[in-house]
Amino acid sequence: MAETGSPKKLPLDALWRARTSKFGDFAGYDMPLQFEGLIPEHNWTRSHAGLFDVSHMGPSFFALPKGHGLEGDAAHKAVAAIIERLVPADIQGLKPGQVRYTMITNAEGGVLDDLMIARPAEEGAAGDLYIVVNAGCKHQDWALIEAAAKGEANLVRADDRCLLALQGPAAHKVAAEVIDPALADMSFMSVKRFPGFGRLTVTRSGYTGEDGFEILVRAENAGELAEKLLAHPQVKPIGLGARDSLRLEAGLCLYGHDLDPATSPIEADLAWTIQKRRREAKDFPGAARIARELELGPPRKRVGIRPNDRAPAREGVEIYKDGKQIGLVTSGGFSPVLNGPISMGYVQTAHAEPGHVVDLMIRGTPRSATIVPLPFVPHNYVRKK
Repeated sequence: MAETGSPKKLPLDALWRARTSKFGDFAGYDMPLQFEGLIPEHNWTRSHAGLFDVSHMGPSFFALPKGHGLEGDAAHKAVAAIIERLVPADIQGLKPGQVRYTMITNAEGGVLDDLMIARPAEEGAAGDLYIVVNAGCKHQDWALIEAAAKGEANLVRADDRCLLALQGPAAHKVAAEVIDPALADMSFMSVKRFPGFGRLTVTRSGYTGEDGFEILVRAENAGELAEKLLAHPQVKPIGLGARDSLRLEAGLCLYGHDLDPATSPIEADLAWTIQKRRREAKDFPGAARIARELELGPPRKRVGIRPNDRAPAREGVEIYKDGKQIGLVTSGGFSPVLNGPISMGYVQTAHAEPGHVVDLMIRGTPRSATIVPLPFVPHNYVRKK
């Protein structure tokens, strides 16, 4: 259940207010929306490194009780089996230091939230998971996790800390210089803890399609870290507006828009998040529907859409073919890289192949558009051998 009242302030609220007055309420937090402007911030992240404050998210630690007596893989499999009661990914199969993207599914196979689950690699971390859920769903998600755990594991919230995202092609250079040279050796979707700045939990991941890191730091150390990152000539602060345009170009889902309790991971083109062991076991919520859609195909699919003129098609715009509605836009906006409008949405599977021409009903007028592959802009993730 979400907390109510006036928007919460981020731990680094004063730091951001010294740089911008453009704030807005998002998921119950007062968030910086823009600094220099959406397009320059977007382009800076694509070419240099942008620093995002994403402390509104839901970082947490999920661990077996102290004195559980298990070691290594046995401890990991025990805690992973508990979280697997909620998600369709193979969490037991995570290697030390590996991060996996997954979803909490409901009994009908719909998505209640998407999240990251990591297996720490450090000695003494056997039986621990690092979990980051979405801002708007975190209280619901944590309640679901605690209910599924049945006292067999403990959930510790870490949303009193600061979560910073450093994103862009210069992120590895900056992180290595400011935090620790070893960050540059991390691979995409890996996690590592570092002793500096009061101890950091760092994943090489993000929400822009660029290389980068998400850094969990205690609130009392966050200001020093943020100031040192911002002092680097390759780094500028980036607001929530550019975060959304960057993720849209990268073809990444936003929960509550492109994902919801009625939409399955297969419809969302996220079948790759369900590994072989779980597909075969069919032992997760909504497995019957998801297995059926894996075998027979879903009735609709998430697709990329490029309007054939300059009119943007935003969330809620209906998609037509030959005078009949075949789908709906779930995210839309302007792409600074492509210098034109882009959208994502769901269409009937028969019309989901790239190259299909459809009509977008914008203010009562049909506007031509083309189904295109996702992402709109190629990902630049770094995968080490």
